[in-house]
Amino acid sequence: MGSNLSLAYLMLSAILFVIGGVGVLIRRNPLVMIMCVELMLNAVNLSFVTFGKMLDDISGQIIVFFVMVVAAAEVVVGLALIVAMARRRPGATADDLRTLRG
Repeated sequence: MGSNLSLAYLMLSAILFVIGGVGVLIRRNPLVMIMCVELMLNAVNLSFVTFGKMLDDISGQIIVFFVMVVAAAEVVVGLALIVAMARRRPGATADDLRTLRG
């Protein structure tokens, strides 16, 4: 893998991470916020794979596997919270998560 191609992948990873971070900070829809967090996790996965390829080491791909497991668990819990909130208050935003408190 050439250094120019690796640099391009790292730049793409940084751009995707920034887009995800801005989305989390700006958007109020909980579903969109979870999608932005997933975008950030995928950006980090791309950088791990790129560094693993640059260093000729498989540990980057192993870390990506564990990040994907954590991302799947995060989606399950996040979607459960969003569904519970949507049933209680249709059209609720992320600021309305306080309504889930007992």
